[in-house]
Amino acid sequence: MARSGVQFEDVQRAIDDLLARGDSPSVQKVREVLGTGSFTTISDHLREWRTRREENRDVPPPRGMPGALQELAEGLWHKAQESANETLAHYREEADRRVEEAETRVAEAQRRAEDALQRESALAAHLASTEQRLEARGTTLARTEAQREQLEEKFRRLETRHAELEGLLTRIRGEMAQQALDHQQVVEAMQARQRERLAREEQRHESAEARLMGLLDEARQQRQAAEKSAAEREKQSGVRLERLEQQFMEARGKLAEEEKRHREVDWARRQAETLADTRQHEQALLQARIDEQKHLLEEQARRLRDLEQQLHRCLWQTPPAREKAEEKGGDVDDDNQKGPATAEPSETT
Repeated sequence: MARSGVQFEDVQRAIDDLLARGDSPSVQKVREVLGTGSFTTISDHLREWRTRREENRDVPPPRGMPGALQELAEGLWHKAQESANETLAHYREEADRRVEEAETRVAEAQRRAEDALQRESALAAHLASTEQRLEARGTTLARTEAQREQLEEKFRRLETRHAELEGLLTRIRGEMAQQALDHQQVVEAMQARQRERLAREEQRHESAEARLMGLLDEARQQRQAAEKSAAEREKQSGVRLERLEQQFMEARGKLAEEEKRHREVDWARRQAETLADTRQHEQALLQARIDEQKHLLEEQARRLRDLEQQLHRCLWQTPPAREKAEEKGGDVDDDNQKGPATAEPSETT
């Protein structure tokens, strides 16, 4: 019986709000909308709502209800019918709660990472123009590292979820094995009792054969009923096992996708590091070329100074030649004045 804290009308209004938003009604979501109530009470009301909904499936929808919403509600109802399993209600509720908590932590971590990236961008804006390209690469590497850490955190959570699913699968298999063992023991005990009764009746009197046959038929029917019940339980357990294995395969697929994304991010990080190393190598080569050009300029300047000194010496060595020319004749003076200026540099060259 449901407790009087949360009424059926409250649960129905919460379900209507969820359907209006396009969400599938569940115990956890209804409790979030109401903000109160126990899982048992909400589950009972939700089961009653589904029962009424099944009874009124043939009733045409109200005129004001959109067709798309009606189709969505019917699809959700069929989906809920297929996935309903009362024996796993507690596990599903616990799993939903853990997933929502994990998503909340992921959103908080992403928000913090975005805030950190914004602060890093604001600080990077004050650097000099000559370091902007390298700083952009550093920002990209930092973002890639943050994404890698987030992916690693998701990978760890998926591993935890994977371990939980494996534990649940192992526990269910153990329960199935125990049920099969119990069934076998019950059948064996019934057969042993029937054999004892049959032996006693045979020893007591041979004329009771008809009665013994009746008892044997009754025992056979009981055994068939027990076997049928055990087969039904085994079938239900098999369905539960198949669903859990499907969830396990989905989790494994998500894990493989996260590993692929992790490898892509790691490859991008290595590419960025290689590009940064290449840029640094190019800058080192450019600096070496600049130093070499400076050395060549200094060498040319030195050689130019040497040539100027030689020219200066040549100009100061011309007076003796001028005096000899004056002794031979005054006409030679003009030629000697021009001669050293042109001849001496050619010898130097």
